[in-house]
Amino acid sequence: MPKKKKKEQHIPRKSGQKSPLANREAVGILDVSRGGLGFVKVEGWEQDILVRPEDMGTAFDGDQVRVQITYVSAKGRPEGIIKDVLKRTQTEFSGRLEVSDKFAFLIPDKENMRVDIFVPLNALKGGKNGEHAIVKITDWSRKSRNPVGEVVEVLTNQRQNQIAMKSILVENGFPLHFSEEALEEAARIPDVLDSAEIKRRKDCRNVLTFTIDPVDAKDFDDAISIRPLKGGYFEVGVHIADVSYYVEPDTQLDKEAYERATSVYLPDRVLPMLPEHISNVLCSLRPKEDKFTFSAIFQINREGKIKQYWIGRTVIHSDRRYTYEEAQEIIETGKGDYAEEILLLNSIARKLRGERFKKGAINFSSQEVRFKLDSEGTPIGIEIKESKEAHQLIEELMLLANRTVAEYVGKRTVNNAPVPFPYRVHDVPNEDKLAVFAAFASRFGHKFNLNDPDKIAKSFNEMLENVQGKPEQHVLEQLGIRTMAKAIYTTDNIGHYGLGFDDYCHFTSPIRRYPDVMVHRIVQQCIDEKIKADKKMEAKCRHCSDQERKAMEAERAANKYKQVEYMQQFTGETFEAVVSGVSSFGFWAETVAHKCEGLVSVADLAEFDEFTFLESDYALVGLHTGKRFRIGDKVNIQVVATSLEKRQIDFAYVPEEGAEGPKARKGGRVKSAGKASRSNSPKAPAKGKGRKKK
Repeated sequence: MPKKKKKEQHIPRKSGQKSPLANREAVGILDVSRGGLGFVKVEGWEQDILVRPEDMGTAFDGDQVRVQITYVSAKGRPEGIIKDVLKRTQTEFSGRLEVSDKFAFLIPDKENMRVDIFVPLNALKGGKNGEHAIVKITDWSRKSRNPVGEVVEVLTNQRQNQIAMKSILVENGFPLHFSEEALEEAARIPDVLDSAEIKRRKDCRNVLTFTIDPVDAKDFDDAISIRPLKGGYFEVGVHIADVSYYVEPDTQLDKEAYERATSVYLPDRVLPMLPEHISNVLCSLRPKEDKFTFSAIFQINREGKIKQYWIGRTVIHSDRRYTYEEAQEIIETGKGDYAEEILLLNSIARKLRGERFKKGAINFSSQEVRFKLDSEGTPIGIEIKESKEAHQLIEELMLLANRTVAEYVGKRTVNNAPVPFPYRVHDVPNEDKLAVFAAFASRFGHKFNLNDPDKIAKSFNEMLENVQGKPEQHVLEQLGIRTMAKAIYTTDNIGHYGLGFDDYCHFTSPIRRYPDVMVHRIVQQCIDEKIKADKKMEAKCRHCSDQERKAMEAERAANKYKQVEYMQQFTGETFEAVVSGVSSFGFWAETVAHKCEGLVSVADLAEFDEFTFLESDYALVGLHTGKRFRIGDKVNIQVVATSLEKRQIDFAYVPEEGAEGPKARKGGRVKSAGKASRSNSPKAPAKGKGRKKK
C-alpha cells in the first residue's frame, strides 16, 4: 500500500524583530481577499504572509511573488512587501469598458482586482463605452498606477450566458485563444503519416482495434485492440494518441499547452489544451484512419493474469467507434459488432477491478450530472449519467496502462537516482478528519479500524457495501469522500491510496492533460536509454496540479451558473431536496429532481428556532425544539431567489406540517449568504469602486 507522505516543516512562531523571519525573503502564491488584503502562501510554512494593498506592487491574485518580511506580530503573523512578480497566473481579464474621448479603462468583473486596466484608444479593437470585453495586460511598470492592456475580444453582442462562460474561463487564468504562432505551428504539421516513421514503429494496423467514448466526444485519445494468442492468452493493447510526436519540446505550441496544462470542460463548451487541428484531427484516433500511438500491450488471460507486457510507439487503424451506450448494449444483450471481443474484454476488466478492491482500492461511486442545453446554451433539462460496465471496461484498462507505465519508469535510474517523473499520487486520509468521520459512522453501526492504511481502506469498503439502500447511504458516501486527500502530481512517489497502487501516473490522455505528454517523453527516453534528468520536474508537477485545480474551480463555477440559469423558472415553487452541506450560517440543499444546490440561511430559519452548528454531528440543531438539519436529511425547500451575477440560489425551508411561513414570503428574498457562500460566488461590485488613472 502507498506510504504516508512526510509532514511539512512549520514556520517559527516568534514575535517582533527578534524573529529570525525579520527581513527574510520568501517565494509564494499571492491570495487576495475580497476586502483587498493579500496573503502570500509559502510552501511548508504554517502561517501566510500578510501583505497590505499598498505593498502589493504590481502583483495580482494568484501570482507567484517574491516577498520580503518587514514585521512579525506578537502572535507570529509575518507581514511583508512584494518585491517582485515571478510568474503571472492571469494576463486576461473580463469586465466592462469605460471609454472617454482621451482614454479608456476596463473595470474588471473579478472582485479582488484592486485596480482597473488602462486601455489606449488605439487598442480598443472597436470596443465601446459600457460594452463587455476581454482585455489582455501588455505592460505594468512600477511607475504606473494601472496596468496597460489591449482588447482581445468584445463580448457585448453575445448572449449573457456566453459572456458568463468566457468570463469564468478568464477569471481562472485560462486564455480563450491560442497565439498566432502556435496556430501556425499546428497548421504546418502534415496530415499524412510519415512513411519512414511508420517503419520505426510496431505496426498494429492488422489487429482488431476500436474506441469507446461519450457520444459527443470529438477527440478520441485512447483505443483498445485484442487478438488471441496460444495457450489461453490474449494480446490486449491500450493505444494512446502520440501527442509527443507532434508537439515538440520548447516550441510555442508546447509552451502554450504547458501553461494551460489541461483542457477545461464547461457545460456548453470545451477549452482545449491543444489547437483543434491537433486534438480533433491529427491525434484523434478516428475510425478508418491510420494513426500514430504510444501503446502498452499486454499478454493476458481470461482471469486477468498478465504474462508480460510491451511499451512503445505504434501505428494503429481503428476499425470501429463505439459510444458508451452502444458498448453497454452489447454487454447487456451479447449482440452487436465484435460482441465476442467486447464481452471478453469486459470479463477481463471485471477481474482486474475485483483484484484492485481486494488489494485495497476504495470503491467510491459517483453520479455525473449534466445539463441538456438548447442551441443557445440555455439549460432545458438535467441528465444523470451513471458508471456502467462499458465505462468500467475502459477505466480498468486505462488504470492498468497507467500503473504499468509508472512501474516501468520507477525501476529506472539516472545518475544513480530515481528518474524525475510526474507520478500521480494520493495521500492517506487526514487523521483528524478520519477520526471525526469514523466516530460519526459508528452511530450507524459502522466500525472503522484506524490502525493502518490497509485496514482503513477495508473499513471504507465494508461501510460502502453495507450502507447500500439505507437512509444514511448518501450522507456517509459524501462525507467519506470529503475525508480523502486530493490527488496531485509530484516526483515524490508515495503511491495512490484511493486506487491501492504503489506506482501510478497519467499516461492515457495526452490530448487533454500535459502531465501525460511529459510521461510519454520520459518513457521514450527510458526506451532509448537516453534519460535526461529534468531538474524542474517538481515545479512542473506543481504547475500542472495548480492548473487542474483551477480547471475544476472553473467547471464548478460554470455548473453553478447553469444551475441558477435553470432554476430561475422555478422561483416560488417547492421541491423535495437533500441536505448537502451544513455550516454555522445555514445549510445547503440539493433538489432531488434537478440536482441543483441552494442555501437556506440561519436568518431564514430564525422563525422556527435558534440554531447552532455541531461540527462533530455535521448538523444544525435547534436549541429549543431539537430539530436537526444534517447532511443526507430529506427536506422540502422553496426556491426564493436566484442571482446569475452571484451564481447563487436562495432556498427557504418548508416544514412538513405546513408551508404557511415560507409561502407567505413567496416572491420575496431570503437574506443572502454573501461571502460565506460555499460556491465561492462573487459578490456584487462594491459601491463607489473608483477608477485609478494611469
